[in-house]
Amino acid sequence: MEMDIEKRTLRRITWRIVPFIMLLYFVAYLDRVNIGFAALTMKEDLGFSASVLGFGAGIFFWGYFMFEVPSNIVLHKFGARVWIARVMVTWGIISGCMAFVEGATSFYIMRFLLGAAEAGFFPGIILYLSYWFPARHRASVTALFMAAAPISTALGSPISAALLEMDGVMGMHGWQWMFVLEAIPALILGVVVFFYMTDKPEQAKWLKDDERAWLVKAMAEENASKAGNAKHGILSGLANPRVLALALIYFGTSAGLYTLGIWAPQIIKQLGVSSMTVGFLNAIPPVVSVIAMVLWSRHSDRTGERTWHVILACLAASIGLVIAAGANSVVGLIAALTIVNVGISCAKPPLWSMPTMFLSGAAAATGIATINSIGNLGGFAGPAMIGWVKDQTGSYAGGLYFVAGLLVLSAVLTLVLARSTKPVLETANAAAR
Repeated sequence: MEMDIEKRTLRRITWRIVPFIMLLYFVAYLDRVNIGFAALTMKEDLGFSASVLGFGAGIFFWGYFMFEVPSNIVLHKFGARVWIARVMVTWGIISGCMAFVEGATSFYIMRFLLGAAEAGFFPGIILYLSYWFPARHRASVTALFMAAAPISTALGSPISAALLEMDGVMGMHGWQWMFVLEAIPALILGVVVFFYMTDKPEQAKWLKDDERAWLVKAMAEENASKAGNAKHGILSGLANPRVLALALIYFGTSAGLYTLGIWAPQIIKQLGVSSMTVGFLNAIPPVVSVIAMVLWSRHSDRTGERTWHVILACLAASIGLVIAAGANSVVGLIAALTIVNVGISCAKPPLWSMPTMFLSGAAAATGIATINSIGNLGGFAGPAMIGWVKDQTGSYAGGLYFVAGLLVLSAVLTLVLARSTKPVLETANAAAR
């Protein structure tokens, strides 16, 4: 009987929550990386070098870094509904204003402000999922949520490429139209969030009474079971060595993810294809990665194993970047980028299942935000290094090797973390099965 209630409840909350947060992340990721497509024409219109483009694209993450932890603390205190609505409306406004940058300085400022505005969204959703889904189901649910990023690339690439064709309409460049039109969904969804989201299971009137009672009880028991080992205070989340280790691991995966998001269109374009062709080719790798991510995370949940699911995925992505650096044909490059996409996408869900094994409450809010804010600085390091190396050498290869090295480091750190904290992480993962 209880098993029936569990299945029924999980099915209901999954259908209520997951498609909606996937839509939110779809829009967030599109607004975050559409600079990669804008740059196909924007860099000539504004006279940007590869270094300016890489630095400006990456400085987004410094704004993210500075405001991430405070944002997640506010979300934990006041609830996801109000705060995520605020985040979306603010970033929608700033993303639209990207259409009016006139030079390097204004480009840097707007990208920094966009990062500050969006700070708290991703870790806020990860924290939000920990309120609703038991740990043994969390990697699979996180994978569904995170699948929105590659889906955003797959669908957004041809859309962004098509919007670039609006060049000259009403006296605006195509990249300006792209920024304005792709910002509108964030503004609309920000209003929808305020009326649609439910902060906690206790408030879920859309659940049946027995479903709500089961979920509240299950989450309370889970929190109580880790009360002896879990850290609860704000400082515990900031200072925990495991949090800092996970942040460094995430650094490498973020460098890989945003290398793809920002530079893949440029790397494909150099093979001599049109912008529209770039849009369609860039959509192929993320389609494959969505399928791989869901299957990989389900296997991680089923076995209760996290460590090797992260390590093997990071190593695969690293190998893909090395192959991409030497690829000189469209087929070879897209195959290599597919390997990178699959590796990075598969690493993230099991990685994000680790923090809430040893953190709860305010510590979980700050710990998750700390991992995301420090880790996402990889989104600055990777793209900025690739732009700098491209200007110095005329090739993307050196920058791709650098990011590949960061992913190998992530794999090594994951193994070290697992061995040094095995009683906490591996035992907790097994208990969550």
